[in-house]
Amino acid sequence: MYILVNGEYKKRDEVAIDLEDRGHQFGDGVYEVIRVYDGAFFAMKEHMERFIRSAEEIKIDLPYTIGELTGQLEELLRLNKTEDGGIYMQVTRGAAARKHLFPGKDTRPELTAYPIPCSKPAKEQEVGISLSLLEDVRWLRCDIKSLNLLGNVLAKQEAHDRGAYEALLHRSGMITEGSSSNFYGVKNGSVFTHPANNLILNGVTRMKVEELCRQNGIEFLEERLSTEGLVSLDEAFITSTTSEVIPVIKVDEGKIGEGIPGPVTRKLQKLFDELIAKETKVVEK
Repeated sequence: MYILVNGEYKKRDEVAIDLEDRGHQFGDGVYEVIRVYDGAFFAMKEHMERFIRSAEEIKIDLPYTIGELTGQLEELLRLNKTEDGGIYMQVTRGAAARKHLFPGKDTRPELTAYPIPCSKPAKEQEVGISLSLLEDVRWLRCDIKSLNLLGNVLAKQEAHDRGAYEALLHRSGMITEGSSSNFYGVKNGSVFTHPANNLILNGVTRMKVEELCRQNGIEFLEERLSTEGLVSLDEAFITSTTSEVIPVIKVDEGKIGEGIPGPVTRKLQKLFDELIAKETKVVEK
């Protein structure tokens, strides 16, 4: 496996991260996961723009332009001969003596990227999943794709321990998102989801689903859903880079709609698959 390290390509056993890297000590960095289908990146532009934005929000000055980063990741894909999977990329503020204050301008940000396995969750997409409702105790800047994921990790594990596929988080009874996904409810043919503000991560798949809804006559409403309103939904689903579009048929012991994947979710699954094929087909291998 080849790893991208600050613009260079190294074998896995050649890579070392400094003990005083601020990502290791403080979680002081941001990341992205970009899906690869049939040897091509999907939604690269949106992922790169979000990565740059997240870095800017925590005041990390990236030494690369979007064009340079894109070229480096494409070369990484070629070197690893990745056909189906993903690329994980992160940047930290760099290695410096452990102090809470930012280090000086001479500290170089540490950027790494490498391929990760990703496969289509076909079974879950076909039959649907269950979620478990948990209080959202994360910080108030969930719009930043930060390395600080302890709140997400604990929620995901708690949901797993309860026998659910994913956590469904809420603040004071108002649903925000999943631990690693965006959540949507469907009622009377309209799609409802939390506004893209500081309380959620505006997922790249979320952006694509919004576009698909607007292009195909499906009303897409950025309105908060309450935990009490779950029982009145006709359908529900989650999205993420690795999950794509997965129907939700149950939250804890409560059934969503008829307890089976609904027609709006099925339509969006089909439209999303078509979009993947369209966007990756045009890329030269």
